Amino acid sequence: MNGLEMATAERTDLADFLATLTAEQWEMPSLCVGWRVRDVVAHVMSFDGVSPRDMLRRAIRGRIVHINQVGVDDLASLSTEQLLQKLRAHLRPQGLAATFGGRLALLDATIHHQDIRRPLGIPRQIPAERLRLVLGDSVRSPELPGWRLARGVRLAPTDLDWRRGSG
Repeated sequence: MNGLEMATAERTDLADFLATLTAEQWEMPSLCVGWRVRDVVAHVMSFDGVSPRDMLRRAIRGRIVHINQVGVDDLASLSTEQLLQKLRAHLRPQGLAATFGGRLALLDATIHHQDIRRPLGIPRQIPAERLRLVLGDSVRSPELPGWRLARGVRLAPTDLDWRRGSG
């Protein structure tokens, strides 16, 4: 599977999981500070179909540091049912979400899937093929904390054949 296919599969898994949540669970806090489950889903969808020009508008509206919140705010009026419908209608990433062969969308959906599940106490086994790609991208991308945190450290999960770094 390529990155776009994996991102589509990850979004499908996320949508299937979200369909099982109660109304109360959608309103629960996520691991993303200040965001509920519904806000995280809005964030995942907020870059889909967005053009570079749209991103510039968001950056101006929210000053670059708040660009993610601007995207969430744009979808705040949607019900949880509408958010789920939007996700299902856009399982295959488009626009900026499809950047780097879909790997950006794969990374975003996989990480945020965990941001939703962990506070709810609902574990998940991430498919190894996807996890390898996400782990590699998360420590190579300067925009992500993993890039900085992984420097000088040897990463070697015990449940996955993947290694990175030294230390």
